[in-house]
Amino acid sequence: MQNSQGERLLSCSLPCPGIAPQDFLAVHDGSARFAWASADGSLELAGAGSVAELFAWGNARFATISRDARALFADALQADNMPPLAGPRLFGGFAFRHDFTPDNIWSIYMPAWFVLPHYQLAHAQAETWLTINAQMPQDEAPAAMMKALEAALRAKIDQLRNYRPRRDQQQSRRRDIDYPMSLAAWTRMIEQARDSIHAGQLNKVVLSRAAELRFDGAVQLLPILRYLAKRYGDCYRFLFEPRPRYAFYGASPELLAAISGRHLYTMALAGSIKRGASTGEDEILGSRLLQSAKERGEQQIVVDKICERLSPLAESLDVQPIRLRKLRHIQHLYTPVHARLNGASGLLSLANTLHPTPALGGDPRHAALRLIRQLEPIPRGWYGAPVGWLDAQLDGQFAVAIRSAVAQESRVWLYAGAGIVAHSQAQAEWDETALKLRPMLDAHAEHSSANRRQR
Repeated sequence: MQNSQGERLLSCSLPCPGIAPQDFLAVHDGSARFAWASADGSLELAGAGSVAELFAWGNARFATISRDARALFADALQADNMPPLAGPRLFGGFAFRHDFTPDNIWSIYMPAWFVLPHYQLAHAQAETWLTINAQMPQDEAPAAMMKALEAALRAKIDQLRNYRPRRDQQQSRRRDIDYPMSLAAWTRMIEQARDSIHAGQLNKVVLSRAAELRFDGAVQLLPILRYLAKRYGDCYRFLFEPRPRYAFYGASPELLAAISGRHLYTMALAGSIKRGASTGEDEILGSRLLQSAKERGEQQIVVDKICERLSPLAESLDVQPIRLRKLRHIQHLYTPVHARLNGASGLLSLANTLHPTPALGGDPRHAALRLIRQLEPIPRGWYGAPVGWLDAQLDGQFAVAIRSAVAQESRVWLYAGAGIVAHSQAQAEWDETALKLRPMLDAHAEHSSANRRQR
């Protein structure tokens, strides 16, 4: 845990109506930045700067982050009348594998990494609050420090209200795109996976491929985030930029877990088909997906495993009927799940129990992870892993980091995966991954074309 010993956390908040999270992020361009938006529009968060950073490695990474987060919040002080919405939050996530080793693409990332921002903005319904977090020596009286923090907050609110977007800012342009894996190599990988399935080694494995984009300058994230908010507002949108110009971001349709006290919400999301060009075609495609034995079988594996993992921890488990989750370019089979837990243990232990679900790993889990390591030529990094936020009670929300991208200065890598079962066909799965790459490809293409219009 990277924070000073002998200090305690102090947080102060003020209402900040009318300040948009996008403007907050723009003001803090060049700083560490973080953002989250819930798929139902109920919560938007943004953060900037860093007061404390939590890191963890190995099999115990979820437990280590849980221990260090509890220590960070244990004796924290908050200003009087500070609403729960404004409370301090950690932003971060995990690598897909506990034994992840940073490579060229994921050069700065850890197997687990959470950051408590210096400033954070929270918006829900009609309320917007700005919070400042700081470390205070244990022997210092909080009253004087609280006055200084409130003054800093008022100055920051003035800065936010006076912000005007720059129209002359030079933007980068996309130069080229590269797909490191060919269709032939993909086909060989799928055939090897099917051989393992037919041999009885596993029932399903999720395999992924990547695309690399290169720009003529540092990627500007805000136009991309605006595009995702406009086109994919029904997804969980996130930004984790712990170092300037090194960012992981996306718009995921999949919730790994949301926890409030003893209530847990999760979902099974597996099986997909494109959207139709007309209402009639869209209904036909959706019906085809619902009636597909292959797709429903893939979805049922996910539902069964989620229930199997949650049952020992839950007082009750409510599995909703299967339905369609329709997004802009794709529709999925979708099963919402609500559990009332035996106790309020926080999000991290439940995330450890659920990750990876068969929707991103496979079944059985260990056999699938072993095969993924053998077959995939590019490490996944944080793709497909939990990303989101935690509050002082260690409640929070984690999305599954799909429909995502990792940017490093002027380069961006996108990932997409497909569930492979006994009857999977390489071309069909290739087409499915192309469909899943499209949201982030379009976001970066729009970003590039917008830049050309500005010039």
